[in-house]
Amino acid sequence: MKSYSKKNIEELSKKDRLHLINSITGIKPANLISTIDSQGNPNLAIFSSVIHLGSNPPLIGFVVRPSGEVPRHTYENIQEMGIYAINAIPTSLVEKAHYSSAKFDREVNEFERLDIEPYACEEFEIPFVKESPIKLGMKFREELDIKLNDTKLIIGEVVYLEINESDLNDFNALRLDKASIAGISGLNTYYSLNKIDAFPYARVNEVPKFK
Repeated sequence: MKSYSKKNIEELSKKDRLHLINSITGIKPANLISTIDSQGNPNLAIFSSVIHLGSNPPLIGFVVRPSGEVPRHTYENIQEMGIYAINAIPTSLVEKAHYSSAKFDREVNEFERLDIEPYACEEFEIPFVKESPIKLGMKFREELDIKLNDTKLIIGEVVYLEINESDLNDFNALRLDKASIAGISGLNTYYSLNKIDAFPYARVNEVPKFK
C-alpha cells in the first residue's frame, strides 16, 4: 500500500489533493438541492455532503463551502426563504446533475439549462426534481460554523417527504438499490448501489462467533 505523511499530503498539488481527499471517505449520497429566491427564481445544485443527524425530529444536514468571491446561491436562497428541497439523484440523471456544479450566473435556471424536469406540489413551495425517487421538503433550523476550514453545516428538518412505496422494504426502510439511487466518490465519479445483505439489530448476546 502507498502511504502519505501529513507533509506528503500538504505537498500534493491542489488538484491531486482535492481528488485524493474527496475520495478516501468512499461513496457518498448524491443529491440535488433545489431552492428559490424571494422572486420565485429557482436554483439547483449538486451536493455530496448530505448526512442524517436524527430521526425525532427528522434532521438532515449538509455542508456549504466558504462564500468568499464565489457566490453560493443555494445558501443565499436558504437564508432568504428558510426552506429548500433535497432530491436524491437516480442513476439515469447523473450526467445532467453533475453539470449543476458549474458556476452559473444567478439568473440562470438550472432546471431549464440542464433539461431537468421540475415537479411542483401543493404541499411544498420549492420545486422538486421530478425524476428523483426520494424528495425531501426541508425547513431550515440551524447553521453551525466549522472554523477549521470556514465551512458551514446547514441543518434542516424534514417537513415533507415523497417516495415510491414500492421501494420500501418490510421494515419501512428504503431499498436504495431498488430505487436506482446514485452515489458519488471524489469530485466527479458516480456509482450505482447494490444491496449486499441485511442484518438484525446488534445485541451483545446475539453476536455470532466468527472463528
